[in-house]
Amino acid sequence: MQTYLHGRDYISDLDFSKEEIETVMEVAFDLKRKRALNEPTPYLRDKVLAMLFFFSSTRTRGSFEAGMAHLGGHAAFIESKTTQIAHGDTPKEIGEIFGRYYDGIAIRHVDWGIGNKYINDVAKYSRVPVLNMQCDIYHPFQCLADLMTILEKKGRDLRGKKMVVSWAYAASYQKPMSVPQSLILQMPRFGLDITLAHPPEFRLMPEIMDMAQEQSRKFGTRFEVVDDMDKAFKDADIIYAKSWGAMVHTPDPEEGARIIKKYESWITDERRMALAKPDAIYMHPLPADRNIEVTDGVMDGPQSVVYDEAENRMHAQEAVMALTMG
Repeated sequence: MQTYLHGRDYISDLDFSKEEIETVMEVAFDLKRKRALNEPTPYLRDKVLAMLFFFSSTRTRGSFEAGMAHLGGHAAFIESKTTQIAHGDTPKEIGEIFGRYYDGIAIRHVDWGIGNKYINDVAKYSRVPVLNMQCDIYHPFQCLADLMTILEKKGRDLRGKKMVVSWAYAASYQKPMSVPQSLILQMPRFGLDITLAHPPEFRLMPEIMDMAQEQSRKFGTRFEVVDDMDKAFKDADIIYAKSWGAMVHTPDPEEGARIIKKYESWITDERRMALAKPDAIYMHPLPADRNIEVTDGVMDGPQSVVYDEAENRMHAQEAVMALTMG
């Protein structure tokens, strides 16, 4: 168990070693147990977290706010449009000043080509931990919740289990590709064989693919890429199917929206779930476009673990905050 994470940033999934992620999981499970027993966990009494949002949120805001309260601290919600960021406050100002007001800075900024750089620039000037609540490249806290959920549902020994990370059709907007990218980086370290499925135009960032293949080689797992959703689902233990945009193929959102329409058949439905193993679980970070991205029957069905997954956001985040901000 790695016991000293105090003061560390968590921006990329690989910022923490496998052993450090295992420590986060141990603490998260302990916090979840204590919450079930109504035991107080005031590890961050009188600490304050700045939560700076450049993009809307439901689960992320709610789980970080609740998590800080459970830890005895306070989370300050800051919507970027209500600040002076548009009128001159640079990442240096945010890092320097918020780093003096607060005990941690959490940022969500998913604008393509901007978000990750912004968070890292703030971290460069901050004297307190900077946490990535989602950027254009990574969604590390969602991935921690996903790992926690898989460990709960599939046991601690995941070697040889097949996890499908699949693109799915969604009409709402070009969603960030940070979730699938975090999954293919983190999950091979815990023994999962990854099958990544997407239409040709929806490939992930080449440098992330290279890093994922390196993690797979290092930890002795399989990593394959297919362009057929049915083929991917066959004999899977874990199905994680969600939409993401074609930003690597084209930065033009209008062209991206046109491309998406070609693949309306990429939906997670009961027929596809039947291709997976009978005890396969269905995962999604939410919100999902119901009956477009996934059918109600799957989302609300017995194989779906989406609400347990959403709950685990809070426990995993509490663990990282307690370890880094304490």
